[in-house]
Amino acid sequence: MLHWVIDAVREAGAGPILVVVGHGADLVKASFESDHDDIRFVLQESQLGTGHAVLVCKDELGDFDGDAFILAGDGPLIRAETLKTLLQHHAATKALATLATSILDDPTGYGRIVRNDRDRFNAIVEDRNATDEQRSIREIYPSYACFNVPELISRLEALEPDSVSGEYYLTTVPGQLQQETDRVEIVTAVPAEDVLSINTPDQLAAVDSVLQSRIDRSAEAVS
Repeated sequence: MLHWVIDAVREAGAGPILVVVGHGADLVKASFESDHDDIRFVLQESQLGTGHAVLVCKDELGDFDGDAFILAGDGPLIRAETLKTLLQHHAATKALATLATSILDDPTGYGRIVRNDRDRFNAIVEDRNATDEQRSIREIYPSYACFNVPELISRLEALEPDSVSGEYYLTTVPGQLQQETDRVEIVTAVPAEDVLSINTPDQLAAVDSVLQSRIDRSAEAVS
């Protein structure tokens, strides 16, 4: 899964690449043994949420003051073209955070993008926390984001853990940034086909089918 994500990041022109690892870290590292010149592995000893996963990269980031993609490792359908679109919009608007979103016929289970009365980003609301009205929203956040790193780290350091899970959620930060700065952007750039991540054997089979179709089409184009 992760090789597909990293290949897309490389094709989009980003690097170096920080890979946050936890359970099974040695297996992940071993799979990149011959292909890791631009990869730095960062250990997240306790899995305390997506926000915490980014925060453990603070030392590796050092005094870097530019922008970074923040992506999930279990979404191999990601495409470099989508990342390029995300980065171009982020740069053109001088945003502090830009989210690439998707429109799904059935958004069940995904965080919804709530817009304000100016049709700009307002918040990401997780499915389990959404009202009935919010659950009717079809625009979702599939974990494609570009952040200004210093702005992101400073807010993660001040982030409070979720009162129920005790985890620190990255999805809280864009809403905070928008309220404070009005510099969070949305670009609806992720094809619905690309949203599926892998959490079950059925999802693995579905993703494998899509990727095989892409490989077959690419081979046909070459021949």
